[in-house]
Formats: sequence, C-alpha cells, structure tokens
Amino acid sequence: MLVPLTRQKFEQIIPLIASGPQYKYYWGKVSSFVQRILVSVVILAVLLLIQFLFRLEFGFIFFFGVFGAFFWLWYPIFQASIRNRKCRRYKYSGFFRGRVLNWWITDRLMGKQETVNSKGELVIIENREKRINLEIGDDTGFTVEFEAPLRNAYKVIARGQIAEMIVMSNTADLSSIEEFSDIYIPSRDLWVSDYPYVRRDFFNEVSVRLRADQERRPRRRSGNRR
Repeated sequence: MLVPLTRQKFEQIIPLIASGPQYKYYWGKVSSFVQRILVSVVILAVLLLIQFLFRLEFGFIFFFGVFGAFFWLWYPIFQASIRNRKCRRYKYSGFFRGRVLNWWITDRLMGKQETVNSKGELVIIENREKRINLEIGDDTGFTVEFEAPLRNAYKVIARGQIAEMIVMSNTADLSSIEEFSDIYIPSRDLWVSDYPYVRRDFFNEVSVRLRADQERRPRRRSGNRR
C-alpha cells in the first residue's frame, strides 16, 4: 500500500532542523567530540591572531568568536539539517506499507588502516561492519532494498512482518521512488535504520490512522493501490 502524503505532513515527518535523535546521531563518539573541541580552539586562536595583527573591531571578533567557540555544539545540528534538506528537496512523498520479503546479513568494508607490527612489517587492517539487508515489498510488485548496521534488536525480524516507511520522489504519481526513510516494523515496535530520518511521533500518527482506515474498509483485491 502506497498512500501519497501532503507537503505539510511530509515536512512534519522530515524536520527542517535536527531532531533530538538526529542530533545524537551526529554528536558521535568521544573522538568526534574531541575533534570538534579542537576545531573550536583553532578558530579562537586564529581570531585572536587576526585581532592582534589587524586591530579589528571588537564586535567583529566577538561575533565570530562566539560562532567558533560553540562549533562543537552547533555543528551536529548543521550536519543533520543538511541531510534532512536533501530529503526535503523531493517534491512528492508517500507512506508505504509492505512486508518483509527477505533479509540477509553482509559485511561492508568501512575503511583500511595501515600500521606496523612488532617485526617492522607493514600491516593493513580492514575495518568491516556487519549490515542487515531488508527487501520490502507489497502485492503490486513494488519492492525496495534497505541496508543498515546490524543490531542485536534486529534478531526478531522475520519474513512476512509488516514494514512501513516514507518514500520520496520527484514524480507526482510516485511511480519512480528515489529515496526512502528508515523502516518501522509495528508488530515489534522496532525501527531499522542507520540515520533516524523521521519524526517518529508524526510518523506513528500517520501509521495508526491509515491502519484504522484500512481495518474499516473492505479488503481490496491484491494489485490495487490507493
């Protein structure tokens, strides 16, 4: 089942400014936080040097000083907002409900690191991550493949479970899907995602309403879409 969404509802579900979970995603690990702190320190040092050399007005230095001093705090918001904007540029969207047709586990090479062992030999260490792959589809033959980092919570995923997501397109009839959000499995109250694209409160509101509408209507023949 694929139901078109109004622009207003889509912009509620995909926020313009980073939501709490999105901010947490880009906050990252301790190493990321330390890197942002170092950037803040460098910005302040450069501004102080510029002030010393060119005797600029205090207001100018103060403005950019505050901007740089809190780089560590606002940069995750900026990163998430840029990513959200890439989704919001699509003109049309829809709420898709299908089922898990298949799932499998893969290894993805995330990067390589060169180091030297105790014998002085060059050793290349591969950083690999286990990923879960889901094939989601409905009775019309529409399918999408989704990939995310593997989590212990995903052990409950099974073929046949209902799966929901937001799909995005630049075609009014949604005949060509160009992007889609994280996946929600209602029976397990489980989100499968890497990046938390959607505002889950607004998403669940649409999900519950459409589920109630579907239960009130007579069952349609397979192959039909709203």
